Amino acid sequence: MPKNRTRREIAAPDLGDSPVAADSLAPDDLAPTDPAAPVLGPAPAPAPSPGRAPVPGLSGAVRPLPMGQVTLAEEGLDTLFGTQDENLRRIERTFDVTVAARGTELQILGEPERVTVVERLLTDLSTVSQRGYRFRPGDVQTAIRVLSEDPETSLVEFFLPEGLLASVRRLITPRSIKQQLYLKAMAEVDLTITIGPAGTGKTYLAVAMAAAALFEKRVRRIVLARPAVEAGEKLGFLPGDLAEKVNPYLRPLHDALHDIIGYDKVGRMMERGIIEVAPLAFMRGRTLSDSFIILDEAQNTTTEQMKMFLTRIGFNSKAVVNGDITQVDLPQGRQSGLREAQEVLTGVDGIKFFTFDQRDVVRHSLVQQIVTAYDQFDRVKKERDEARALSPSAPPAPHAGTA
Repeated sequence: MPKNRTRREIAAPDLGDSPVAADSLAPDDLAPTDPAAPVLGPAPAPAPSPGRAPVPGLSGAVRPLPMGQVTLAEEGLDTLFGTQDENLRRIERTFDVTVAARGTELQILGEPERVTVVERLLTDLSTVSQRGYRFRPGDVQTAIRVLSEDPETSLVEFFLPEGLLASVRRLITPRSIKQQLYLKAMAEVDLTITIGPAGTGKTYLAVAMAAAALFEKRVRRIVLARPAVEAGEKLGFLPGDLAEKVNPYLRPLHDALHDIIGYDKVGRMMERGIIEVAPLAFMRGRTLSDSFIILDEAQNTTTEQMKMFLTRIGFNSKAVVNGDITQVDLPQGRQSGLREAQEVLTGVDGIKFFTFDQRDVVRHSLVQQIVTAYDQFDRVKKERDEARALSPSAPPAPHAGTA
């Protein structure tokens, strides 16, 4: 049996032997009563303490909020609870409940709906652990986020998928239910077009899916392309041969490959032509069969480049197009190929459009706030411009000296 948790527990008289977290009791519940105190009138009803609710029809009486109880398997309990019960505290903050742990038994105090969700969370995580899944750092936090977004989600299916998704899980862990749905979309259709802000995992998850498909021998090579467009600044002449000139633009794709597959293995695969990272301009005239093709930063493609890329897809190939239409670096007046594709290809059979928003950002918490702030600024600016365009123009001022 693991040692007792760090959270203090107190036995409440009105709950029998059921433990109640110390911070769920009001100070009046523990303070001694002075029998000699003078009675000056009817005492006011005490305010209900956290973890208790007033009993209807009985002035001043309180009753405990509903309590759930979960017994977990001993194996993996320390990982589930986290260092100094940090995961239990995160559960309390997210779902607004009180969790008291004694060995393998947990008691949950809170509103009935919230207690039910936390019971499912802990039970599903325990089941996943018993089936042999080894939790990675951040997995419990991911589970908390998934159930807070969609309480009906099965964490067993989320952490133990089947088919190609199981192979992807051996490489990376999706951090939200939206990322899991994105992986499913890539597995089900041959062309996935994804639009969303930075930090939502578009490129990283696509590279992981490509690697899983390669290791499962569903494709014979991975092709990653990206338009060589400078992000708002002129870099001027770049030294070196052609590969060295375009390498800075392709660095993010190399980083994802090295992180997921490994630096040495990626080097060997690139030498053998199994993995190819190239500028989009090199795609013209090619037919890419038995390949997993990824186009990154697609918002910086022109209409002609996007059409050229989409017509490179050969037999037994999958393609993923990623971009953020709020960060277009094309010259002023040039139409983004990604925006046009969103209008032209919507409704075409075999093509799946997938959209992320600022709520799906999984980088530093500041990134989510930054994306949200810019979205709000752009929306206000657009509304102001539209209002200015619709307002009648003011009459011209009369010339000086006219009556």
